[in-house]
Amino acid sequence: MPKKGAKRKKTRTHVVENETQASAVATEGELKVPRSLVVRARGAVEAEVIELVQDLRHIMMPYTAMNFQASAKLTKLSKSLQHYSKELSGTLGLTHIMSISQNESKLAMRLARTPAGPTLTFKIQQFSLSRNVRKVQRRPFDISAPAIANNPPIVVTNNFGDQTAAPHVKLMRITFQNMFPALNVATVKLRDCRRVVLFNFLRRQDDGTNANGQEIEDEEVEIRHYAVRATPVGITKKVRRIIQAKIPNLSKLEDISDWITGTTASGDPAPAASGAMSDSEAEDETSHVVLPQKYSGKGNSKAHKSALKLVELGPRLRIKLTKVERGLASGDVMYHSYVKKDLTEVKAKRAKIDQAAVLKKKRREEQEGNVRRKKEIADDKRDKKKQRRQERETAAMEELRGAAAAAEDSDSSNNSAMKELRGAAAMDSDSESE
Repeated sequence: MPKKGAKRKKTRTHVVENETQASAVATEGELKVPRSLVVRARGAVEAEVIELVQDLRHIMMPYTAMNFQASAKLTKLSKSLQHYSKELSGTLGLTHIMSISQNESKLAMRLARTPAGPTLTFKIQQFSLSRNVRKVQRRPFDISAPAIANNPPIVVTNNFGDQTAAPHVKLMRITFQNMFPALNVATVKLRDCRRVVLFNFLRRQDDGTNANGQEIEDEEVEIRHYAVRATPVGITKKVRRIIQAKIPNLSKLEDISDWITGTTASGDPAPAASGAMSDSEAEDETSHVVLPQKYSGKGNSKAHKSALKLVELGPRLRIKLTKVERGLASGDVMYHSYVKKDLTEVKAKRAKIDQAAVLKKKRREEQEGNVRRKKEIADDKRDKKKQRRQERETAAMEELRGAAAAAEDSDSSNNSAMKELRGAAAMDSDSESE
């Protein structure tokens, strides 16, 4: 704030012409952002499953609850999903719920769209945790960095087909895409594109068994999580390291030019400097791009050429769609990978479900009628009891009022008698004095 004379003068202000309209626009933009919740079903699970839930939350960052604690009272899965949808959809804008459950035979993942469904049930065939992925990497990426965690990832769906694909395949693709915010190519900032989530659909034509004797599944989805790393190219590796502030040990050299050129001033080969690691990934010309904007990392300036590389963050999952339900973990089954039914069986099942729903509604109405009738009887009994108590109180008050009136009459008669006696005594005293 500049100073004018002896006082400071405010020269810059933040004026909003219509605060209500600006707030409404911000609220509408926030409501369009999908928000997810990753939970673990109640029950005994392995320690790796608990860690897998946390890794999945890292994929869904930043629009997810990282430290969410599931309620201990909700033991049934369908009830827990409905409870979370009812409590969090309106207040926090929750759009998707991902639930991980385990039993003796399988590990399942349910992906539900709130508040009315559908619900996709997957069987987790294989998975690797993030720590296992980072353990085999030479230079693992730090996923806890704010620049990584504060921006949603780019969603890539591969091999899901076009409009002619099967309905359940199109539903999977749409569900995976809608779990993350949409990318606006016209307004997106390049420095915010730091992560990629890949959903790769696998189709196998031949049936058979693998080395372990297990049946090979026909359709599976692979999930991978990557970070984008950019390295400037078009310059030598040694100059690149200076730009990136990775200066090696130059104690054996007389001048920095000896390290860059590789020879001394006399023309002899310069001693090798320590710390000159290889950057072979930047030499792949197929990954070279000209940056339209400045990107994260030193040397990645606008209109300069850089090499892009994907560094896997984990976790890795291979899942298979087993069932699609119309509602939120309830309703009729729209697709099942193991149970196949013809049109007649589907109609019979649907009629049975409708009949059960009608019977349930009828029983609920009867129960509500019985509750209403019992309540009316109890209210009538309470009103009669209150009326009798009021009548007793009224009779008691009337009796008390009658007794009080009789006492007042007796007091007035006694006063009259006393006055008469006083008058007679006064007359006697007057006669005696005469």
